[in-house]
Amino acid sequence: MTAPATTDSEYDEVQAVPDEGGRAPARRYGVLALAIMVVVGLLLGYAGGLLTPRLTRPGDASVEAGFARDMTTHHAQAVEMSLIAYRSATLPEVRQIAVDIATGQQGEIGAMQTWLREWELSPTGSQPPMSWMSDGATVKDGLMPGMATPQQMAALRDAKGIEVDRQFLTLMYDHHLGGIHMIDAALDETDNAEVVRMAQTMKATQQSELNNLRQLQAQAKG
Repeated sequence: MTAPATTDSEYDEVQAVPDEGGRAPARRYGVLALAIMVVVGLLLGYAGGLLTPRLTRPGDASVEAGFARDMTTHHAQAVEMSLIAYRSATLPEVRQIAVDIATGQQGEIGAMQTWLREWELSPTGSQPPMSWMSDGATVKDGLMPGMATPQQMAALRDAKGIEVDRQFLTLMYDHHLGGIHMIDAALDETDNAEVVRMAQTMKATQQSELNNLRQLQAQAKG
């Protein structure tokens, strides 16, 4: 099967945002380069997941399996939104946080899928989504907490100019809030050391990104 031809716009580049010390990384990211980074992140996540201790093996209906499956789905939408924002957003800072989210969450997807293989479990499982959460959280219209609706995703894909930035920042902010809710539920229920470690890392990262998203929302309003 022949890969679709790329357009010139797919090779647009944006200067990475300076770090807290005011230093701007020299490397520039094009859409093709970002796609490669996402794939590398996934492979690194797989490699990291292979290091998971196998002292115990969670079952099909376990909190650990449910969390890995549902958070994979949750992360996948975040990656999709981030790729849209990277390609079409106006503010360089928005495109930079899109890079960070896409590569970081794709790596986490790789690790979680590796857990499931090591546990000899299906990537999908037999339990309904969110059934592992003891707080009674339910799937609404097929969506987990914080996830964008199909209509919101379509609007983001069709948006132009600064509206891309605004919609992405709003959707990703809600997405992270929902993700943190799921992470907290997993941390309350599991004693699996590797799951706890990754869940804590996810939470810290998303909390930091929430602050950045809030600041960028104020910037995008102007």
